[in-house]
Amino acid sequence: MSESETKNVIDINQIREMLPHRYPFLMIDRIIDFTPGESAIGLKNITVNEPQFMGHFPAFPVMPGVLIIEAMAQTAAIVVVETLESKTAGNLVYFMTIDEARFRKPVVPGDSMHIHVTKIHSRKTVWKFKGEARVDGKLCAEATFSAMIVEDDQQPGK
Repeated sequence: MSESETKNVIDINQIREMLPHRYPFLMIDRIIDFTPGESAIGLKNITVNEPQFMGHFPAFPVMPGVLIIEAMAQTAAIVVVETLESKTAGNLVYFMTIDEARFRKPVVPGDSMHIHVTKIHSRKTVWKFKGEARVDGKLCAEATFSAMIVEDDQQPGK
């Protein structure tokens, strides 16, 4: 697949093969658009039975902003893993920076959140992205963030 081609869908089973996250911390349900090395659009269907809503906030459940940023990071991790293919197998990706985070509109149960991430640049093991979360086309949150791929032998506990 050339860099100009787009892979349209990556399903939850493929996502689970690419990311180490599991319920309740897997924050994306599907990738609905993907351009290798450049960008992706992830989908997260927000449901009231997710554990964060027991305390945030029971009378008016709102998706925590940090989890929206985490959904952006997981969507970006798919771009990294799918672009580098087997070179990143078994490695984790850690946040380095989160900048210019803005929360514009609450994300609530019943929403389908579309997470748009676009690579700003990458160098060796460090990747920087611009992320936006949208519901019904309206901007709910945005941030710029960078992450580093940590080699398997450099991970804590190894």
